[in-house]
Amino acid sequence: MTEPVTVGVIANPLSGRDVRRVAARGGVTTSQDKRNRIARAVVGAVTGGAERIVVMAEPFRIATGAIADLHLDCEYEVLDIQPNLSPHDSEKAALAMREMSVETVIVLGGDGTNRTITKVWPDVTLAPMSTGTNNVFPSMAEATVIGAAAGLVASGQIDRERVAPQVKVVRATTGKGDDLALIDAAHLVDDFVGNRMPYEPDTIRTIVMSRAEPASIGVSSIGGLTMPCSSEADHGVLVRCGPGGRPLRAPVAPGLYRTVHVLESRELPIGEIVEIPGPGIIAYDGDRETRLGEGDVTLTVRRDGPCVIDVEQAMAIAATEELFMTSDAAAGDAALM
Repeated sequence: MTEPVTVGVIANPLSGRDVRRVAARGGVTTSQDKRNRIARAVVGAVTGGAERIVVMAEPFRIATGAIADLHLDCEYEVLDIQPNLSPHDSEKAALAMREMSVETVIVLGGDGTNRTITKVWPDVTLAPMSTGTNNVFPSMAEATVIGAAAGLVASGQIDRERVAPQVKVVRATTGKGDDLALIDAAHLVDDFVGNRMPYEPDTIRTIVMSRAEPASIGVSSIGGLTMPCSSEADHGVLVRCGPGGRPLRAPVAPGLYRTVHVLESRELPIGEIVEIPGPGIIAYDGDRETRLGEGDVTLTVRRDGPCVIDVEQAMAIAATEELFMTSDAAAGDAALM
């Protein structure tokens, strides 16, 4: 018996709600807003060809509430992973979906949520939607269209290789094991593990970035404003900061510019190793997680990350190949009830 075309949904209930909104001017994303966005994404996914939707249960009922009133021609399955509102919830959901042969995963969360999933499912195919604070990784496209792209790829109407290439990531090797950042890994001094406030510019020493967008915010904006680097470019960016560097005004958080002193900013070839001496901490995609002793950590940009759906490219192909010009399209337009 053929397995149904399956799209998973992982919604981080805590994204868009952390303490950084006190220190900056990031917006708060409510559970109802997240629920509405997931509902729109599921409608798109079913229209794109998904036959089964698998969602993660959690106390805020974001994904489960989103599908409760959707009357679509598909199967629904709820994963009860015994959530405790920690990053391990996303890990457990990702592992369960991998075992269920989920084709693509729609993720509602920030860079950190997608990183958590990637760490346990390295070859996952993601359709990320932004709700975090300093997001670079997730798509800013409308949820309905993101879902449609996920459905088209999951159903095989668009070949995964055409629109979902492996992305660059920053690989880290420390005395405590390997780790990764999807966008940036930063060496900080005079800071502490678990700090959720925006970076203080004087604490930044070295940043290794898989990509650096001039229009981004967060630490990656420092690279974006000095050495822009797209996701397609076959290199990363290395920035070193400290006393005596050129002053740069960078948006380190929403509505929050700070002056960072840049000593060096250059292209970083794929595979080149950057050694970071301790002490200090390493922050991955904005999350301060690893404390360095006197030992070193090495950082390297590689193109061996997850497969990420290019929504615009997928929809352009769908238009050219008239994939929505058919009476066989799934019923994603059922009346709201």
